[in-house]
Amino acid sequence: MTFRQLQSFLAVVRAKSFRRAAEKLALSQPALSQQIKELERELDARVFDRLGRAIALTQAGRLLEEYAQRIVSMVQGLREAMGQLRGLERGVLRLGASTTPGIYLLPGLLARFKTRHPKTEVSLHIGNTREIEERVRAAEVDLGIVGGHVSDAKETCVEARLLDRIVLIIPRQHPWAARRAVSGERLREECLLVREEGSATRRVIDTALDRAGISPGSRLELGHTEAIKQGVLAGLGVAFVSEYAIRSELAARRLRTVRVQGIAIQRHFHVIRYEGRVLSPLERAFLDFFGAETQSRRPRR
Repeated sequence: MTFRQLQSFLAVVRAKSFRRAAEKLALSQPALSQQIKELERELDARVFDRLGRAIALTQAGRLLEEYAQRIVSMVQGLREAMGQLRGLERGVLRLGASTTPGIYLLPGLLARFKTRHPKTEVSLHIGNTREIEERVRAAEVDLGIVGGHVSDAKETCVEARLLDRIVLIIPRQHPWAARRAVSGERLREECLLVREEGSATRRVIDTALDRAGISPGSRLELGHTEAIKQGVLAGLGVAFVSEYAIRSELAARRLRTVRVQGIAIQRHFHVIRYEGRVLSPLERAFLDFFGAETQSRRPRR
């Protein structure tokens, strides 16, 4: 049984004539009759009674009409939906993001993306970089936005990137607040507040400090950037965080940044995907939008 046969059957039902249906379908009447015969052969039932020049549906024909209408309607709906998807009128975009881009960068960006594509659905899962990379490889999210270095797993590939600077933050009443820079040795006097293992921010900071031969006096591990910022505000210590994470605190002058001599920490936010998947039109549109928006809205120093 073919979709074409079902369409031909319904055309005969509506036209109540093989001849008129054949004309509408641009088929010869023998070709249309052959399609109906093949359909009847597969169903092992006669679907039309031929009453001279008139035709009438048999009981089997009435049952087939009911199902054929549903099938044709569903296929037409699918075609329309696929066309809308190609035109970005509909579609679902599943994003995963590590903590910093997921909380401080993506919400505003997604709001603007939804304004351009209001009928699309977007979901965002936030976790640390390790978790998001695993979700990308498991095809649980379409695209992942993560910080630091992407794992070397061959299943993932980078589609876009955005530069991020990591800065040292202190409370505004801190003794270093009047300075533009401090030596790395001065970090021995402070407790350094850090993210958990598996965080790309933690990894890139540890790497930079090790390369510079800088060892903080002590460390306190906190599982979230917001907890780290609150810890700094409360006087628990100092911390290296993404400049994207402190825009509001800097604007309100609740926190200050200070440069550490001999060290500059930078990393990229990478947009990654599972290499075996072909980008959908919606995913490609998001990548283009991400690149344009993030370059035009970088934090100003």
